[in-house]
Amino acid sequence: MTTAPHHVAKPGTEARGNVLSLSGIHKRFGAVQALTDVSLDVAAGEVVALVGDNGAGKSTLVKVISGVYQPDAGDIELAGKKVKVGGPRQAQDLGIATVFQDLALCDNLDVVANLFLGQEKLKHGAVDEIAMEVESWRLLRSLSAKIPSVRIPIAGLSGGQRQTVAIARSLVGDPKVVMLDEPTAALGVAQTAEVLNLVERLRENGLGVILISHNMADVQAVADRIVVMRLGRNAAEFRTEDVSTADLVAAITGASDNVVASRAARSGAASKEQHDG
Repeated sequence: MTTAPHHVAKPGTEARGNVLSLSGIHKRFGAVQALTDVSLDVAAGEVVALVGDNGAGKSTLVKVISGVYQPDAGDIELAGKKVKVGGPRQAQDLGIATVFQDLALCDNLDVVANLFLGQEKLKHGAVDEIAMEVESWRLLRSLSAKIPSVRIPIAGLSGGQRQTVAIARSLVGDPKVVMLDEPTAALGVAQTAEVLNLVERLRENGLGVILISHNMADVQAVADRIVVMRLGRNAAEFRTEDVSTADLVAAITGASDNVVASRAARSGAASKEQHDG
């Protein structure tokens, strides 16, 4: 059963306060109303999953937060202060980092070069390779990352290791909020577990994390709260421990009669029959 949108914070997050708050966000593209009165709160040290079907408005909302799109109406607040995100560079300067699904890594460059691409450290007018290498190891250690060397070309890394580098790169500017767009898409079981561990490290480091994913198992494994979007609006919001996969599917589709709910009902009925027997 779908619930009405409401704010539910992880215990203790109220004291830390929200690092990011969106309210009344609207975005239209010509005749298409992509977002309507969307709200979203993320506290420090909290993972908020953003889920919804294709066309629900998730990607548009992420692009509004990251400065790619400008909202037609609504407010964005960082640490309680209203801000205008004029573009991706400004978002980065404000402390909003985004790791998009395509990762945007350069296969021919090594880990260090990818981490500092476009924001290289300089010393006496020259690129400071030593300082960047030291900082690269610090960032990777903060994520408990399994990268054998920071001088390996990206082409020689696995999918999970590439995702690790992309997430580590998002931390170079010391952000307050990190958005991860489908971070486990096309990864195997072991690599997915590796990436979900990275999400846990981000939370432990006190960052606000927005996780966009279609994988309900991943979402339920690491998220503190789950925000469901449908047709460009807030559809429901749950504490992760209080919601089942069937409830999530019902909220995403807008229908309680779905294959997941039916399977859960049959399983429950079979268990009850076995117990009674």
